[in-house]
Amino acid sequence: MSERLAQIAGHLNYPQGLLSGQVAIITGAAQGIGAETARLFANEGAKVIISDIDASQAQNVASLIISNGGQALAVPGDLLDDSYIKTLVQKAAEFGNNKIHIIVNNAGFTWDAVIHKMTDKQWDTIISLHSTVPFKLIREAAPYFRVKDGEPRNIINISSTSGVHGNAGQANYALAKAGVVGLTKTIAKEWGPSFGVRANTIAFGHIETRLTANKEAGAFVEVNGEKVALGIPEKQKKAAGPLAYFDIPLRRPGTATEAASAVLAIASPLSSYITGQTIMVTGGRNM
Repeated sequence: MSERLAQIAGHLNYPQGLLSGQVAIITGAAQGIGAETARLFANEGAKVIISDIDASQAQNVASLIISNGGQALAVPGDLLDDSYIKTLVQKAAEFGNNKIHIIVNNAGFTWDAVIHKMTDKQWDTIISLHSTVPFKLIREAAPYFRVKDGEPRNIINISSTSGVHGNAGQANYALAKAGVVGLTKTIAKEWGPSFGVRANTIAFGHIETRLTANKEAGAFVEVNGEKVALGIPEKQKKAAGPLAYFDIPLRRPGTATEAASAVLAIASPLSSYITGQTIMVTGGRNM
């Protein structure tokens, strides 16, 4: 923890960490924002379940956390496979002594095209991964959230400024990310009154990840045998020149650690009276 956060946590009597004793599933946790979220959660005492389609990377993140004294379990698999979602929840509950406290729906990627050129495969894949998968995971984990044991329960769905404001070339992603905002509010209204479950959305702006790196770097994901290139073309970035971050008051992109810190802040007891909200983490863009 930072010195200031440590002072706050100490004042509120969380000597073992802000998330001590809690069990957290984090999807897309093998790299980027997800991996940083897992690391920060573990540093605050949580037992983290690393969910990602990249088995090797997922295990690397879990091993690093364990080597630093944290508790982590890699459960790799494809979230578009319903059987994997069942396995993920089952193994998380076993790891957590039949308890799950936090879900962070972070997994995803972009597969862009302008509306008149977007294929059904692009549309269906992105809608499924960013909207349907979070719903199915939450539904599967419902028995561990609809409980009255006095312990905190927390769901954080990751969205984007594209889901709040729309974005040219991202009709599929914008709709999916807007959808999780409605899902979040519904969870807050259904599970808050009787079970005290908090649910919030975090909408990120420009964060430095493989989705915003140069496309020429070669990062990709594979969808049913088809490689989907990730990133922004270098030519497009250069065209923006010195104005690239002009609409961001802080005049720079955010880091994965800054993004993950926002997730930790909302998951922690420091945000215990915040629910049903969409928190914008954008450096001030679109305010």
